[in-house]
Amino acid sequence: MLDWTDQHCRYWLRLLFPDALLYSEMVAAAALIHGDVDQLLMFNPFEKPLALQLGGNEPNAMARCAEIAQDFGYDEVNINVGCPSDRVQAGAFGACLMAEPDLVADCVSAMQAKVSIPVTVKTRLGIDKMEGHAPLQNFVACIAKAGCGTVIVHARKAWLSGLSPKENREIPPLRYDYVYRLKQEFPQLEIVINGGIMNTADVVEHLGFVDGTMVGREAYQNPYALIDVQSAVFNRSTVIPERAEIVARYLPYVEEQLAKGVHLNRMTQHMMGLFQGCPGAKQWRRHLSEHAVEPDAGIEVITEALRKVRMPQENTTGAMVNES
Repeated sequence: MLDWTDQHCRYWLRLLFPDALLYSEMVAAAALIHGDVDQLLMFNPFEKPLALQLGGNEPNAMARCAEIAQDFGYDEVNINVGCPSDRVQAGAFGACLMAEPDLVADCVSAMQAKVSIPVTVKTRLGIDKMEGHAPLQNFVACIAKAGCGTVIVHARKAWLSGLSPKENREIPPLRYDYVYRLKQEFPQLEIVINGGIMNTADVVEHLGFVDGTMVGREAYQNPYALIDVQSAVFNRSTVIPERAEIVARYLPYVEEQLAKGVHLNRMTQHMMGLFQGCPGAKQWRRHLSEHAVEPDAGIEVITEALRKVRMPQENTTGAMVNES
């Protein structure tokens, strides 16, 4: 998610979701080719497995970026064909590429010719006046023919004008049945569903119809609501850590980054939702918001915020699943 899932966010999320595949912020191909590669692609090995999401529409440039991503150590490169923002549309990529399936297919082919890591596509159900299932089916058929083996579908249409990016995540109705139908039509593909997934029960239900689920804003804004996905989905015995334990595990990373000159606020902004629904959650957020921005803020800001939360009685044994 642009401006959200930076390297600090991904390290934080990895503490909560050990086996999940994490995705980077979307990086524009032109920025990667002409900009500071280290700054744009930097990650901690702890974050892996990790996918780089690219925005672009020129096959040769996208292929070069895929090579860079592979050389940097990313495990997957993903083409964004879902973002409807004006800024992305101005670059002629994102959701507007749903109208040009042949061009997306050319990008897939060019990228796969240069790398051995998976090249995947994230898309919407359709855009603007595209109606029904057929446009989605045609789009997926085209990129599958080009060799794309994994398609991630945000189960809403996108309106390229008239709705803001936020409204595009809320107003167009969810049509999970369209995504389920894709799996029936393309059984050879890995189909991953996205959009409106709020908890572990949702994840498990969708996995009865498709191969995977992608969770974005709920994992960011209320991460503990999804923490038992680890044991429910990945089929291994897991002890669910308490919230305070997750904070304690993050502190050494925070100290390391502070020593490198990274400001505390860049790391604490990703922690805000940890205590959602708990007594003291508002005080936790307020303390971090008010004090992490101070020039000399250190980890004591986090430990002091923790004291303001009344810890819930949590199940420290976790949801256990027998190993296969």
